[in-house]
Amino acid sequence: MLLRHPHNTEDCRAVSEILQRVGDKWTVLVVGKLGGGPLRFNELRAAVGGISQKMLTTTLRGLERDGFITRKVFPTIPPRVDYELTELGHELLVPVGALGEWARKNTQRVQSARARFDDMHA
Repeated sequence: MLLRHPHNTEDCRAVSEILQRVGDKWTVLVVGKLGGGPLRFNELRAAVGGISQKMLTTTLRGLERDGFITRKVFPTIPPRVDYELTELGHELLVPVGALGEWARKNTQRVQSARARFDDMHA
């Protein structure tokens, strides 16, 4: 576990940067959808739902830059572009899936805690 390691500012920055990427709402959803196999841009946008074209483009570029996905362009008219998880991206599915499952199981507990807090501080 991260908290057991001695504090190292450089490590903290590196971990923080990665957690910003993989903890982002859209990243989690995109990685989850690509876990089922390659998808085209519009297929991915429809599968994620609620994401703008600009936000999906930004998310995909960040994931490609960080090595979680690949982008393959096919020389057709119009061009076909497929997005697919890399090995690193598939490895990311494990903790992302576990975190998602934890969130589903504990949503009610978190909502109850928020309500108690809000009542005490109203």
